[in-house]
Amino acid sequence: MAWYDESIFYHIYPLGLLGAPMENKYDQVTHRLRELKPWVDHIKAIGCNALYIGPLFESVGHGYETTDYRKLDSRLGDNEDLKEFVKQCHDNGIRVILDGVFNHTGRDFFAFKDIKEHRENSRYKDWYCNVNFWGNNEYNDGFSYDNWGGYNLLVKLNQRNPEVKDYICDTIRFWVSEFDIDGLRLDAADVLDFDFMKALRNVANEVKPDFWLMGEVIHGDYTRWVNEGTLHSVTNYVMHKGLYSGHNEHNYFEIAHTQRRLEGMGSSGSGRFKLYNFVDNHDVERIYTKLYNKAHFTPVHVLLYTLPGIPSIYYGSEFAIEGRKERGSDASLRPYLNYEDYKDAINNNPATKLIAALGKIRKENPELSYGDYNELWLRNRQYAFSRNYNGRSIVVTVNNDDCESWMNLPAGNTEEYMGALSGERVPVNNGQINVRVNANSGEIWVPVSKDEKIEPKGAPEEIKEIVNVQENAKEEVQEAVKENVQETVKTETAVSKGSYEDGIIAGLQEAIIAIMEKNGPVTDQMRRDVLNNTHHDSLITWVKSFR
Repeated sequence: MAWYDESIFYHIYPLGLLGAPMENKYDQVTHRLRELKPWVDHIKAIGCNALYIGPLFESVGHGYETTDYRKLDSRLGDNEDLKEFVKQCHDNGIRVILDGVFNHTGRDFFAFKDIKEHRENSRYKDWYCNVNFWGNNEYNDGFSYDNWGGYNLLVKLNQRNPEVKDYICDTIRFWVSEFDIDGLRLDAADVLDFDFMKALRNVANEVKPDFWLMGEVIHGDYTRWVNEGTLHSVTNYVMHKGLYSGHNEHNYFEIAHTQRRLEGMGSSGSGRFKLYNFVDNHDVERIYTKLYNKAHFTPVHVLLYTLPGIPSIYYGSEFAIEGRKERGSDASLRPYLNYEDYKDAINNNPATKLIAALGKIRKENPELSYGDYNELWLRNRQYAFSRNYNGRSIVVTVNNDDCESWMNLPAGNTEEYMGALSGERVPVNNGQINVRVNANSGEIWVPVSKDEKIEPKGAPEEIKEIVNVQENAKEEVQEAVKENVQETVKTETAVSKGSYEDGIIAGLQEAIIAIMEKNGPVTDQMRRDVLNNTHHDSLITWVKSFR
């Protein structure tokens, strides 16, 4: 067991949070990093015990076009500032990992500047991929080269060049020696050379016990990157997508299917395959913006903290702030935040209270870090699973419906369960618990003995205080429901070989399918789910769920 197995990460994009200028003039040092000191207390207060912060090193713009790997970006401060900041984090029990941007450099990096000056005679011409002195580019360099993502601002390093490999490995050693960091997030790991990553893993094993390597990988078989020879973890983008779309589309099958796929890679249990889970970051829109129903903030985060993996909170999202990509820019995703505006959020902001409560629950229940995963209940709008470790079983329930739901679920060998968020207690009868899950909410059921006193960590109902769902929204959908149901009532006696009740059921099914078709494509499975539901009250609830 390593420190990262029990981590809850907080993610900071420092140039944004601290309001640094978008362009580095290289003309002065501004000690903005010192302004993060109160944020360390906040990070600890909401239950996070690890920090991913970056990019940090000298660059000309957004931070990923590195100018100097061994110098803190002058817009943030100097190396002493970073050293003191990491020490402050460590003094508060918070591990620190930095962005390792090793796939490419900026055009102001010393090796690239030497190529511009000396062309074919530069000793660094092989430090980059496919430098072609017969070509040219938009900068009129008189040569071309490979880049990342089509941006010549990001010059692709030749990771198979031994000098490049040694330089990067020595840089990691320098970061550990100088700043005492605990790991790296490898930018663009999905396009890094695998032998290069093996070299980085060797350095990780050398510099510090449990030095953690996590890679940015969008999709694919994650075991290609996560194994004993390369990285410890990668970004779980497939679950990121499932967490918001599974709620927006009222489709918990997507989330459950994604977890099954990950289970096939060996993702849960006490093994070392633990992916980096998140609901938003500096490259994607804020979760509060992406959710159609803002009340889903609660079940989304219950799942983030309880599904197998290592959860992460992106700065500001614990306050339920918005952030949308605008005109292709990520600037609104990386805003300046004044700590004074949020210093009382843990007491006054329901979203922050929820995050803090979930952090405490996860810390106090090792099953959520080490337990295996067992699916218990799955419907479009309700989902339950257990995390089991050392003979103890925790049950997680979520509900994305506007109505409460009841579930009868297998439970562990104990007398009683308690909702860690609500404090509600339910008895175990014949190995089962019958639990209620509130509308658009979730609960974490922990085993307790009948005389045990445990205080709830916080009520997810509080999130409703910040939800502004318009009751009259989607009027055209409501009208379509009304029209379908009215038409059904008129024609119920015409249903072939059916009774009045059969006609009502069929009409409700048709109404639901009609509304689903208005909302988007309807798959065969979705249609079957509707037609297989022949319960009048359930169908009425389904109709009412369309707002």
